[in-house]
Amino acid sequence: MTILDNEILPPSLAGLLTDEQRQAVIEAPREKRLEALSAALARPESEVLNKLATAAGLDVATNLETDPDARGLLPARLVHEYQIIPIRFNGTSNGAPESTAPGAGSTEPGAGERQETGDRRQETANTAEDLSPDSSHLSPDFAPLHLATAWLPDDVMAHWVHTFTPRPLAWHLAVPERVHQLIIENFGVGSGSLEDTDDGYVAPEAQKQTEEVVDEDAAVVRFVTDVISQAIEDQATDIHFEPQEGQLRIRYRVDGLLVPVPVPENLLRFQDAIISRLKIMARMNISEKRLPQDGRINFKAHGIVLDIRVSTVPTIYAESISLRLLNQKKEAFTMDRLGMSANEQAQITHILDYPHGIVLVTGPTGSGKSTSLNAFLRKINSTDLRIITIEDPIEYEIPGVNQMQVRPEIGLTFADALRHVLRQDPDVIMVGEIRDRDTAEIAIRASLTGHLVFSTLHTNDAPGAITRLVDMGIEPFLVASAIELVIAQRLVRRLCMECSRPAPITKVKLLENLSILGCDPAQAEPIDVLKAPVGCDRCRGTGYRGRIGIFEIFRLNDDMHELVLKRESTRTLADCARKHGMRTLGQSGWEKIKAGYTTFDEVLRVITVTDS
Repeated sequence: MTILDNEILPPSLAGLLTDEQRQAVIEAPREKRLEALSAALARPESEVLNKLATAAGLDVATNLETDPDARGLLPARLVHEYQIIPIRFNGTSNGAPESTAPGAGSTEPGAGERQETGDRRQETANTAEDLSPDSSHLSPDFAPLHLATAWLPDDVMAHWVHTFTPRPLAWHLAVPERVHQLIIENFGVGSGSLEDTDDGYVAPEAQKQTEEVVDEDAAVVRFVTDVISQAIEDQATDIHFEPQEGQLRIRYRVDGLLVPVPVPENLLRFQDAIISRLKIMARMNISEKRLPQDGRINFKAHGIVLDIRVSTVPTIYAESISLRLLNQKKEAFTMDRLGMSANEQAQITHILDYPHGIVLVTGPTGSGKSTSLNAFLRKINSTDLRIITIEDPIEYEIPGVNQMQVRPEIGLTFADALRHVLRQDPDVIMVGEIRDRDTAEIAIRASLTGHLVFSTLHTNDAPGAITRLVDMGIEPFLVASAIELVIAQRLVRRLCMECSRPAPITKVKLLENLSILGCDPAQAEPIDVLKAPVGCDRCRGTGYRGRIGIFEIFRLNDDMHELVLKRESTRTLADCARKHGMRTLGQSGWEKIKAGYTTFDEVLRVITVTDS
């Protein structure tokens, strides 16, 4: 294996890049260099990883498993800094027989500096084969230490590792995301920041106590930054710091599901400091621990600016803190990216061309309602329309649109803001949520006086939005006249495109699931296989990566208009809508399953199944 001396890239690959591209790769963090090289070469990361390994004389390790016996050899800070992890290795690395590199297993000074020839590479490979497959006859101090790395090792790395272990090193390239995941799983998020000082690096006893406090404070600052940065990396929407008996639990909400985050073993010792740090960042009163508080953090890291909403509540052990991450600059979703079919887009686009009326999007918290509304606004946004939004919070910035943040603490509620917006000569109004009768009445009157209004409601299905407005006290004739379209939606996890595979499904199971979703049993006839999750390095073993929407589109016609005036139930409205061709959430989910985007388990998890 080649250990690079001063060169970040092997010459064979460096020659393919311009000076600017080469500089971009060199300046990228170790875990991002493969991504930067892949972008520069305009090739998939998996292909570039193999080319990089070939050029460096390394193998690519897959299906990584950490070596528990070697985990304690290296300090967490070193592992995080260089993105390396000790792995188990059987000598074949899942079909990749080339296991170590020239100089990698040598502890001689300068062994990694030699520029080997093909003969020398083969000679070292043979030596590795003698050591690697069965090192049981060797003492633990001389058994090769197999390390997976996100990028090519260099002399500095090797020397630092040898500072902590005399074992010969065997390097393997691996998918950076998987290496990073294993580091987090085994050492904990932010473990490099909170790591206890090694005995060899203890400061002199004459060191002042104040300096120790400063060091601890700095460690907590780094840890909180690491936790938030990792959440951004994992595309989490929320972070929860939850004090429990004997531990501080941290969880992310990723793709709608709560995921426990591995944490350093000594985290409890820093619990009070971490909570205080978060409250200071959110400009809260750190001495008030008995009352809930709300605040905001403007967080900047890696070129990303986040608006983080912070909420604290007192619990029996300490304050529980929740962070909602809002990236206002992130790439906006189009209707295509939301997962809408051509037919669904056509129905919605037709209504978006209307000069007035109300378009409602319904669903539980976290179902993507605001994302959909922003996609609609971007669709109609033009220089000849004045668009004003009233939001809490502002989740996306839309160029050319006037966006207003409600502030209930100073009396600026949705209803009050909407009254003032109507004096601003708007053509289109977006109200973040209809929460009460006042907001509903003003929104409906605005739509009846020539404005196109978008808003959201919390209901289980699309027809339920009609009865919810009537229950709020809005006259049925106003609801029937103003509502043009109601869209119910849910988000389901999308199957990983890298590893999902067709799997057989029994007719009995298929018919049972179709019945639950309310689909025609005849649709089961041609189906004998459906895509299923597998799990790989790219999706971190879950089988899913990202999310996609399923939709139920409800449009009032003359028959349903009469039912609304008669104050009929949601079920009656839903039955009538289905007779007129409305596709339910279950049926939309089945279409996504057939297309290979998701699974029955995911669809059944997110939709409300009612008795037939």
